Amino acid sequence: MLVHANAQSFTERVQKKVDGKGTVTIHQSEEIDQLVNDPSATGVSQQPQKPNDSKKQAEPSKDNKHASSTNVAVSATNSDKEVEETEPSAENSRKATQKITGYRVQAFAGGNSRKDRQTAEQIRNNIKAQIPNVSVYVHFYSPRWICRVGNFRTYEEAHQMMVRLQNMGYKQASIVKGKITVPY
Repeated sequence: MLVHANAQSFTERVQKKVDGKGTVTIHQSEEIDQLVNDPSATGVSQQPQKPNDSKKQAEPSKDNKHASSTNVAVSATNSDKEVEETEPSAENSRKATQKITGYRVQAFAGGNSRKDRQTAEQIRNNIKAQIPNVSVYVHFYSPRWICRVGNFRTYEEAHQMMVRLQNMGYKQASIVKGKITVPY
């Protein structure tokens, strides 16, 4: 094993004194020090990372079970804020869209419980099954879960959808004005 005389461990780099800056002192056992600073202990090289490598590391490898489960946890955390109707496909990601003021039909507004979220997602799935060509959004606008349908430029278009949803059994359906997503 070849070791350079000027090589620094992670701990040494963190504890390095720099004029005009605070200092860091680390107290750890020998086992922890080896795990943190010995590249052979983890199989990770001590080469400095390039800024462009961050995307490569964010993608989990097929062999690494921990990376994929961590990715799932991140996805679950992000889904608490907003859940759209479908996963982005290659076709949808190429289309240029813009946000403008328009109308959506609110099919459901619940509370902030898990049951309300599940209800909103179930309503989304039911609407998508019966009207597959319409966009359906499930959002959490504090303090409630909301399910909204469509991206309508005019009130008349939204009214037609509202009547259709009411005929499907969503009697509380109403028209809301707000930002909608439309193609250029």
